[in-house]
Amino acid sequence: MPASDVLNFPKPAWMDDEVSLVSDMANKFMENEIAPHYEQYEKDEIVPRSQWEKAGENGLLCAAVPEEYGGAGGTYAHEAAIIEAIGHHGVDGFGIALHSAIVAPYIQHFGSEEQKQKWLPRMATGELIGAIAMTEPGAGSDLQGIKTTAVKDGNQYRINGSKTFITNGQNANLIVLAVKTDPEKGAKGTSLIVIETDEVEGFERGRNLDKVGYKANDTSELFFNDVKVPTSNLIGTEEGQGFAQLMTELPQERLIIANQAMASIELGLSLTVDYVKERNAFGKKIIDFQNTQFKLAELKSEATMAKAFVNHCVDQHLQGKLDTATASMAKYLLSDLQGKVMDECLQLFGGYGFMNEYPIARMFRDARVQRIYGGTNEIMKVLISRTL
Repeated sequence: MPASDVLNFPKPAWMDDEVSLVSDMANKFMENEIAPHYEQYEKDEIVPRSQWEKAGENGLLCAAVPEEYGGAGGTYAHEAAIIEAIGHHGVDGFGIALHSAIVAPYIQHFGSEEQKQKWLPRMATGELIGAIAMTEPGAGSDLQGIKTTAVKDGNQYRINGSKTFITNGQNANLIVLAVKTDPEKGAKGTSLIVIETDEVEGFERGRNLDKVGYKANDTSELFFNDVKVPTSNLIGTEEGQGFAQLMTELPQERLIIANQAMASIELGLSLTVDYVKERNAFGKKIIDFQNTQFKLAELKSEATMAKAFVNHCVDQHLQGKLDTATASMAKYLLSDLQGKVMDECLQLFGGYGFMNEYPIARMFRDARVQRIYGGTNEIMKVLISRTL
């Protein structure tokens, strides 16, 4: 059955007619353009730039960016519909959600008019592929601990340091980089600077990292050796605004992870229900065993509650009311549930679930990182506990 039908869940209020059209278009694109080649992308450990450009041609990049800057003029609801389509077709390694709904908003919300005109239209076409570089070898969830520096030198910054685990790291040619412009000020000395990699010297990509899952997504180390960029590439009106900008945008990043998890949960359940209805053991269908029925009943119940919560969070976000704690709840609860669902579903596939030719095996591997990136689930609990 289609992944979207497994929960028999009513269409949420935010999925209006216009968003439904985007959803249909995104589903067709993922089904026809990405899914047939996804196994090759897994082997290559990258989705080719040509597919990014096709996504741009089909209006699937920067859907929430205003039309005056080359986007589709939508809202996060349109981005959520695209994220769901990616998850429902099991092509989660196609990193357009980060590009469109994490990287572009930093420029859209905090950039100058000149920066918006310069970068957003090219992001919408796929000419520029975006990445955000926060994590360092010695600083993961602790963003205040970053060591990469940007020192002002006339009308330029000289940037030195390294980043790791950077999504879209091999493809990206526009990077929003978190740096210390004043290392003595801690969080207040953090800034965001945009680097167009094709226009600078001293920038190097490390290897495409060998990951447990998300093989189709290129994830890299990045090195900055006296990289010079114009001071006009600073995001914001002055230095030191970076940490506040990051804190403003991180709730949406965590909601994206929840949306991704929800779509994967629906696909995992759908594939498993289809499998247990076909597979025989001891003279009857796997679905006819009470253990199978109870396990799937439990997972469907928890997934249905999760779906209601995620849709609530999307609605709150569209109204500008999604707070940090609630976004953290969504990220932590949904990614935990995703891990549970994939584990239980793989078990119902039996030995076949452990074979890479079955999508559930890949989904099991891919699910694990959801509890780590975007801030670990332990950090999410810290943020939630502060509201008690």
